[in-house]
Amino acid sequence: MDQRELYRSIPKVDMLLELSEIQDLLLDYDRRLVLEAIRLETEKLRERIAQGMAEEQMLEEVTNLPLSIRRRTEKMADYGMKRVINATGTILHTNLGRAPLGQEQMERLSNLLTGYSNLEYDLEAGERGERCAHFESWICRMTGAESAVAVNNNAAAVLLALTALAKGKEVVISRGEMIEIGGQFRIPDVMEQSGATLREVGTTNRTRLADYEKAVAWNTGAILKVHTSNYKIIGFTQSTPVRELSSIGEKQGVPVIVDLGSGSLLDLSKYGLPHEPTVQETIEEGADLVCFSADKLLGGPQAGIIAGRKKYVAALKKHPMMRALRIDKFTAAALEMTFRAYLREEEACYRIPILNMMTRPITELEQMAWKLKEMLKPLGGQYVIQIEDSMSQMGGGALPEEYFPSKCITFTPKGRTVVEAEQLLRRGSTPVIVRVTEEKLVLDLRTVLKEDFEILGQVLLQSLGGIAL
Repeated sequence: MDQRELYRSIPKVDMLLELSEIQDLLLDYDRRLVLEAIRLETEKLRERIAQGMAEEQMLEEVTNLPLSIRRRTEKMADYGMKRVINATGTILHTNLGRAPLGQEQMERLSNLLTGYSNLEYDLEAGERGERCAHFESWICRMTGAESAVAVNNNAAAVLLALTALAKGKEVVISRGEMIEIGGQFRIPDVMEQSGATLREVGTTNRTRLADYEKAVAWNTGAILKVHTSNYKIIGFTQSTPVRELSSIGEKQGVPVIVDLGSGSLLDLSKYGLPHEPTVQETIEEGADLVCFSADKLLGGPQAGIIAGRKKYVAALKKHPMMRALRIDKFTAAALEMTFRAYLREEEACYRIPILNMMTRPITELEQMAWKLKEMLKPLGGQYVIQIEDSMSQMGGGALPEEYFPSKCITFTPKGRTVVEAEQLLRRGSTPVIVRVTEEKLVLDLRTVLKEDFEILGQVLLQSLGGIAL
């Protein structure tokens, strides 16, 4: 059979639609989905013929075409975004959505979002209210700021602050703080988009107070200090503290904007981690505006918070860009609940998942490991399963050099490759995302949520061993 005959052997769409298997499929799925699946599967056959597929294989593919169409339809009809179990050991895994919200937060959100709410309505006055009113007071209460507002993310927060306060003017920044974060987000590029002019001072490793003093002039719109949360410069270094920059700003009438990046409300040194500047410390030191992420060390929804002096926040609220960057009702509600949780630090460590992961004792993780290994005994014929020490990390551009001692379960396949085993986990009904080494799968338990751990054993048995419970 030559190539043209192979092409002609592909059934036409009308013929496929008349097959009983496809008729059954149309009872369960929309016709548009089924037709798209037919088109994609027949196109795949044409491509394989063009690549030189053998006649015997082609006949087999045509015979199995109804089954392929069903699988394709089911896959297209399934939800694209799914809940996954994070067993990578990276707490703020950007590709897995960064900070998960707690069960208590989600129950409250479900109640709010399945009905109407007073998002922009003042129940006391009976008139239109402000969207940020619900969380602003909590941000101010927990940080010491006079006022606050929230936008889509921290990049948007920095962009809005620079646009509203420094467009057409110079912004003074240390050369050692010209950062780039994920997705090629660079401070100089944000500066350009804001309409401000970049004025670099100092050197990569040393920037003194005098460097800023020389640079501040009549056309200075702001002094920008950026916390380098995703890298460190060590050795012969010097940077200028916020308190000293604040003295220049106050003397010259220039706002000092601090981009904290990850942004924490807790003193992490209490938990054996290096001290990160907190939002409240930065405001107390005299920063006029502090920008930080809500979905990193704070443990909330994706948003960028801008907190600080009332007169500067007011200018941001009135800026036309604010409407384009404003948060939705889901984020507004989640922010209020996140900041409320910090009223008692010990409760925050329990109620906010990422704080809970960071502070989990190693003894708890060891208990989880032994319990899980016991549940996985039926997989003993297919995998060598062991409990090992591991090191988790923060991720998300936060605490780049810090690691958390952890416990992991490792799987060394006996009858398949590590790549095949990883695919089984990733493509299961409840995907499990793990680390992969050359010869084993590594499931780090520090990042497995408590509610996910309850089903993890069953998920692993089903995905890795095909064992239904």
